[in-house]
Amino acid sequence: MKSLKLIGLAFGASIALSSAAFAQDVTVAVAGPMTGGESAFGRQMKNGAEMAVADINAAGGLNGKKLALSVEDDACDPKQARSIAEKIAGAKIPFVAGHYCSSSSIPASEAYADGNVLQITPASTNPKFTDSGLWNVARVCGRDDQQGLVAAQYIAKNYKGKNIAILNDKTTYGKGLADETKKALNKAGVTEKMYESYNKGDKDFNAIVSRLKRDNIDLVYVGGYHQESGLLLRQMRDQGLKTVLMAGDALADKEYASITGPAGEGTLFTFGPDPRNKPTAKKIVEAFKAKNIDPEGYTLYTYAAMQVWSEAAKKAGTTDAKKVMAAIKAGKWDTVIGPIEYDAKGDIKQLDYVVYKWDAKGGYAAISGNGT
Repeated sequence: MKSLKLIGLAFGASIALSSAAFAQDVTVAVAGPMTGGESAFGRQMKNGAEMAVADINAAGGLNGKKLALSVEDDACDPKQARSIAEKIAGAKIPFVAGHYCSSSSIPASEAYADGNVLQITPASTNPKFTDSGLWNVARVCGRDDQQGLVAAQYIAKNYKGKNIAILNDKTTYGKGLADETKKALNKAGVTEKMYESYNKGDKDFNAIVSRLKRDNIDLVYVGGYHQESGLLLRQMRDQGLKTVLMAGDALADKEYASITGPAGEGTLFTFGPDPRNKPTAKKIVEAFKAKNIDPEGYTLYTYAAMQVWSEAAKKAGTTDAKKVMAAIKAGKWDTVIGPIEYDAKGDIKQLDYVVYKWDAKGGYAAISGNGT
């Protein structure tokens, strides 16, 4: 009986120790569209965050503790994003990699600031996210005024004297990107022949296609997401239009090609240099491929956001958001997407947008950098 009692005590002690160790885990979050029209990008973010947390833990954790990951779904809805942000702040989670849509990241950032949560977005490109002056925000991607400029430079050079149309989906991301591209185009001496809006979620673009046809549009620039862009492209081709479609980084997912099929060949979009091709990403890319995951789009950007935060937290010796943010802005960070340095607002100091072209096989390749 005595031996059984000792075994029971030992077992209870091991459970207690296990519970204590678990209780000491540091929970971090990834927040994005895990459901809805942009769920392909939520999946990218989830994959990147999970791999980063696993790698950090395998390397010994953070300041003597393991990381645990909370995955939150905002469905790219601003109200849902704000609610998630309040939930994360209430749980005293010190860091979130998120969100994807700028219309989610911006309202969420205010709740995070109030709740002492550090936020690094892998994907939200609207300038207002960092221009707001909040202490707790940063990104590992570029801004719309950067990629809009690159798109405009490319269009001005390669479509000089042609008929240009600009569309936007009225969202914070889509309209912001379309407006930045229009502004840069106009400054370069190019005036668009058509500027129109549609609603995110629209499926019938025949009225817009008819206008494109009537105005003999050679290139249509779309400020919006891949679902609507893909449907627009298909409907253009159905009506016999050979108009080139160009958009922003929201086309950086193979789901665009699954929507368009071979008709997507020739579609142009802007995105940062593909991190899958960088020497800094080689081992991580191989690890993803071993799991049958293509780390496309914002997968590695999310991994990098986790890297920046964890390395800064190690340097600061704490997960306190304000102290970690001070370390982030003061340091230079080696990440899977390359070295990152920050300005006072939380924008990265170096990022060159690239123009990519989709091919008929559902892949894309860079055709120019810096709009050249």
